[in-house]
Amino acid sequence: MSNQKSPASIKTADDYVASQPLEHQATLEQLRAFIKETVPEAEEMISYQVICYKYIYSLVGIGATRQFCSFYTMSSSLAKAMKSELSGIKVSGTTLHFPPNEPLPFSLINRIIQIRMQENEAKAMLKKKKK
Repeated sequence: MSNQKSPASIKTADDYVASQPLEHQATLEQLRAFIKETVPEAEEMISYQVICYKYIYSLVGIGATRQFCSFYTMSSSLAKAMKSELSGIKVSGTTLHFPPNEPLPFSLINRIIQIRMQENEAKAMLKKKKK
């Protein structure tokens, strides 16, 4: 069972994880640790009532639904381009859903994070050139 905090009372990623059902918490913590290890300079925050990571711009996010732990790619073009690599994974729009307490596809998640970092860096360079 979760601690049932209201969305307004969730201010940190720790609050968010603690508010989720126990069966989701370990998977969310694994995702958090992996993202922090992969992009130590990314800023962790609560945005749109989920845990988000900012690397120059929004990078990726994680959250939970009743049935799944979710990984938000925050890129519709990326999700479409990786369609074949995502077979066997429940995908809804830009979001990948994983059953809690099942092994996570870390190599795929790493690939998505690396591509998103490149997208954000390219976007920043374009903005810099326009100035």
